[in-house]
Amino acid sequence: MGRIKSALELAIERTEEVQGDRGSLEQYEAKRQGSKLANEFLEYGASTTLLETALKKASGAVKAALREGMFDVFVARISLPADDRELKRLETLGKGLQTIIRDTSFPALWKRFQAEAARYLEEASQYEDAIMRQYAPSIKQKEAELSRRFGQQVRIDPFQDPEFVAFYKKNIDALKSNYEALVKDMREQAAGFSS
Repeated sequence: MGRIKSALELAIERTEEVQGDRGSLEQYEAKRQGSKLANEFLEYGASTTLLETALKKASGAVKAALREGMFDVFVARISLPADDRELKRLETLGKGLQTIIRDTSFPALWKRFQAEAARYLEEASQYEDAIMRQYAPSIKQKEAELSRRFGQQVRIDPFQDPEFVAFYKKNIDALKSNYEALVKDMREQAAGFSS
């Protein structure tokens, strides 16, 4: 009659053959460290010296993993700016990317991207003004109706009106979709430079 093995004995038998791969672990840790450094760099707008020093200290596969961790964070942050403050974020992001992408043509490509992002903000502002002007008569009509109904002056915030919000979102989303291709293209080109 055979001996019944405990769950612990079975687990030990199954894991005896599993060997820890020190190189894979180092690469994993380097990639995590690269992500952490990139996030700190973006959050605090630090000097690129932080990134450059980390890359100089590493070598071989660890250096590649460190660079990959940084790159993944930077590329994920490429997006259209929501306001003028985000243009500064894009500038910092570009510095980080240029630290790990050593191709001499990348800075010019990034400058063009930044110019297009600034143009997007400008167009978005113009769109918003045009939408407000176009929808103003409808808002005035609703205000007059409510003022007549309640016997006192009523003001409506356009963004509280569901019809306006739908109209606004439709038009701004159309503009944004025109520029999303720019973001996608920039991510792809950056990936091409980093390979």
